[in-house]
Amino acid sequence: MTRYASETSVSQDRSRAEIERTLQRYGADMFSYGWKDEGDESFAYVMFRMANRHIRFVLRIPSRSAKEFQFTEQGRKRKPDAALKEWEQSVRQRWRALALVVKAKLEAVESGITTFEDEFMAHIVLPNGQTVGEYMVPQIAEAYESKKMPKLLAWNG
Repeated sequence: MTRYASETSVSQDRSRAEIERTLQRYGADMFSYGWKDEGDESFAYVMFRMANRHIRFVLRIPSRSAKEFQFTEQGRKRKPDAALKEWEQSVRQRWRALALVVKAKLEAVESGITTFEDEFMAHIVLPNGQTVGEYMVPQIAEAYESKKMPKLLAWNG
């Protein structure tokens, strides 16, 4: 299976700008982005406010030294310039995919297919700074292991 935009020439800056324009067009009243380098991998952040909710997408950026860039699929070592080119392509692809996801979610909401909260729930930032996804994923895993509903997911109706 091929990845969306796996051969794109669109820069990450153009994709980020497209995300920002898309968010403005659909009514966001705040936008920011940033990045954090943690050595083995980096993260890009796209944050915005819409529908009175703060939303954060985290885009994992792999290390330039990751095996997937340093070696071909056949296991041959790539030259440094070829490895850099592969890494850059991967970064461009991820940004294009994020632009697609944001646009698709907003259009689904605008078209009445879904609601803003349903579409962006995992990315809504809670008062403690975690996203709903960061907060709930461990609880969901625990519920499946223990076969007991976490209190926040339990329905008392």
